[in-house]
Amino acid sequence: MLYQLYEAQRSLMEPFADFAQAASKLYGQGAALGQTPMAQRMAAGYDLLYRLGKDYEKPEFGIKTVKVDGREVVIHESVEIAKPFCQLRRFKRFTDEPEILQTLKSQPVVLIVAPLSGHYATLLRDTVRTMLQGHKVYITDWTNARLVPLSEGKFTLDDYVNYVEDFIRHLQAEYGNCHVISVCQPTVPVLAAVSLMASRGEQLPLSMTMMGGPIDARKSPTAVNNLAMNKSYEWFENNVIYRVPDSFPGAGRRVYPGFLQHTGFVAMNPENHASSHYDYFKNLIKGDDASTEAHRKFYDEYNAVLDMDADYYLDTIRTVFQQFDLVNGTWTVKNAEGERELVRPQDIHSIGLLTVEGELDDISGSGQTRAAHALCTGIVDSEQRHYEVKGAGHYGIFSGRRWRELVYPEVRDFIAAHDKPQKRAERAVLAQEDARPAASTRSRKAAPVAARKAAPAATRKAAPATTRKAAPAPKAAATPRGSARRKAA
Repeated sequence: MLYQLYEAQRSLMEPFADFAQAASKLYGQGAALGQTPMAQRMAAGYDLLYRLGKDYEKPEFGIKTVKVDGREVVIHESVEIAKPFCQLRRFKRFTDEPEILQTLKSQPVVLIVAPLSGHYATLLRDTVRTMLQGHKVYITDWTNARLVPLSEGKFTLDDYVNYVEDFIRHLQAEYGNCHVISVCQPTVPVLAAVSLMASRGEQLPLSMTMMGGPIDARKSPTAVNNLAMNKSYEWFENNVIYRVPDSFPGAGRRVYPGFLQHTGFVAMNPENHASSHYDYFKNLIKGDDASTEAHRKFYDEYNAVLDMDADYYLDTIRTVFQQFDLVNGTWTVKNAEGERELVRPQDIHSIGLLTVEGELDDISGSGQTRAAHALCTGIVDSEQRHYEVKGAGHYGIFSGRRWRELVYPEVRDFIAAHDKPQKRAERAVLAQEDARPAASTRSRKAAPVAARKAAPAATRKAAPATTRKAAPAPKAAATPRGSARRKAA
């Protein structure tokens, strides 16, 4: 019922938000009432009301170009694999300069696993943009659960782990190898996915980079951890799980609503948010366009939230924050065939492990991510590294100046030290690569790759998959400024 009331309130507020936006423009500089007394304050006040009352939709990544070796290359964003609850999104780089093209093709392949914890994957926009300077980049773009029809079934933490395995196998089939970066919440399922692949004897990623995640939430517990630990599983199930209203494709699905998660985010630092909005109002009056635009960009992202499937959310609460199954060695994951497999991080070997923590992180406390090293005893010490970012909070380790100037160089060098030449599976790396359509998989159980066939006979059998050819990259993106053709990598 709460979800229905929230939607009714949002619908009621929509015309008032539209009125506030129109009134702000009416009193703006150069507008009809722009010269009346107090016009600037009226315009600023209405603009603030509009932003407080508007509905925030999923933002775009909006990465059009990046610089590689000082040269600008064009970015084309596409969906590589489509699953009911997630899309594997690729950022393909185009250039018509042969020397830059060769550089692009030789750079490491990186899978960034974005968090499914209330915000969209676009929260990692700065992470993606920076990584594109020296890597082929893919990211998990999680779907708002209220948009997934009930006919697609439920989504659990086990499904999340299986998704990650499928994406890793896909990149290995494409390039021969890949590296994995997980930010915040996915550090746990990514470690589980790689552990299970190791136990089966499958090919592993060349390196794992884990940033600000709750591998062991018992260490330096934060306000987020304490809430999950001090309330019972039944409390969460009875108090924060609601059904999606009829106005959405996922009508009837049990979810943890995004608006509740957003309320929790704001409640952690209400004074800071109030101060930020007041500063925005003052900057509008002063005409400080740079500061007001920075505020808009931040809150356009911060206020855009998604619903999470109830089963996934409750699984995470119980497994990660209450029973600590990963660190206790008691976590079993159901694979695509319905068989349960024990997660054994000690089976991981012959890869690099980098953990990153922020000194002032108030989401994942000090030591929580570093705990991965104690679990991965099969990785030799020389292949493990921990990096603490002085003065950085949670968001500072993957976005902003500290990420770009301090964290990224560490991540870049660690990946480079563990990289190997790519071997495209039974296909040449041709200049015509930009004309090749990207495959898209709609099945929840993606097809395994040839590497998986080498696994012991006791492991699970391959699950069938249905593939769909995606359209080639638009010519407009491939031939800017009159170029006859842009080659891709």
